[in-house]
Amino acid sequence: MLFRELKELVESTGDAAFAVDGAGLIAVWNAAAERVFGLAAGEAVGKPCGEILRGEDECGPVCSQNCGVRQAIIDRRQVNNYDLQAQTPQGQKWFNVSVLVAEVTNSSLPYSIHIIRGVDVRKRLELLIRDFIVDEAGLPAEEVKALSGANRSPAREVNLTGRELEVLRLLAKGATTESIAGQLSISRTTVNNHIQHILQKLNAHTRLEAIRRAEHAGLI
Repeated sequence: MLFRELKELVESTGDAAFAVDGAGLIAVWNAAAERVFGLAAGEAVGKPCGEILRGEDECGPVCSQNCGVRQAIIDRRQVNNYDLQAQTPQGQKWFNVSVLVAEVTNSSLPYSIHIIRGVDVRKRLELLIRDFIVDEAGLPAEEVKALSGANRSPAREVNLTGRELEVLRLLAKGATTESIAGQLSISRTTVNNHIQHILQKLNAHTRLEAIRRAEHAGLI
């Protein structure tokens, strides 16, 4: 696909949409995106998409240089649609994001087209229902989350290795670094290296935050 064709496709889309290049910078920003986010194309193009959206999920900020969605695009993996809370002139609102990977002529890395649809009322209702069922019926939060569809998180796209998942599952069970090293027959230094990679990939600052985000996204 030529860049001109990509630009025409995004600009002709009725929903808010933008294209991101291989470096993670916004390359096209359509008129509907201008209306939704209150930013003209000239203010958005050339900026990192995370800097513009400042996206969060239920566990906190997700937009960063370690964005799992961007890594999935670079790896040319299919991206599931996900819910994201982004900044608008009216405050933070929930959106559902669909992502298409596009191969553009003369670009070694793929571009991505992000189509944004407002779901603020639906999402807030989902969260209210989930919290009500957890409080009133006493069902496990993860079970209710799965039933309500409230786990549409961009963190699902994080590509953890098999060993990283093993370490993360043990962390979720309360295992210490020393315990994990013993159970997996690896050194404590190797365990800590795996944990650092997990934190980076999940855009988490603590082990607890990484566990919460992974559980929310259905990774463990």
